[in-house]
Amino acid sequence: MSAAPVRIRPAEHTDAPTLADAVTRIRAYMKPWEPYREERYYTPEGQAERLADGGVRWFAVDGERIVGCATLAGIALGPLRSASLGYWVDPEYAGRGLATALTEAACRGAHEELGLHRIEAGTRLDNHASQRVLAKSGFTPIGTAPGFLHIDGEWRDHHLFQRLLHDDPPPGFPG
Repeated sequence: MSAAPVRIRPAEHTDAPTLADAVTRIRAYMKPWEPYREERYYTPEGQAERLADGGVRWFAVDGERIVGCATLAGIALGPLRSASLGYWVDPEYAGRGLATALTEAACRGAHEELGLHRIEAGTRLDNHASQRVLAKSGFTPIGTAPGFLHIDGEWRDHHLFQRLLHDDPPPGFPG
């Protein structure tokens, strides 16, 4: 860990090797929370593909080390203007507010840069820490999805949350 504070910044396409290091470093820790990943996922090439997949990401960075990430995926424009949020923080950095800071950066970017109206997120039923992050960031529960995602060898139920970012009409739509 560096002496400088951890900073939040947008992802860049050149981050692939550093991101591969990060996801490899936290691989065992993330196993109960993440879907199965093929070995290629943990390589710079796999992370380069991921960084080019249409998602938008923000990183928590300590020096040159990526220690957290928030991703907006499944971005839908038009009348929906929505995305799904996912995030992680290196366990060495847990409890410092980084997941909340990353979530806030993603919501700010979703509204100000992408013009989105709504962000959704899901957590395993037993992921109380992640549920606290979402509550602190203004997300509200909207339901429970049985068998929502295949994680750690089983279909896992998830609590679903959303945050409405604003009430303005989509760009180009009448008010």
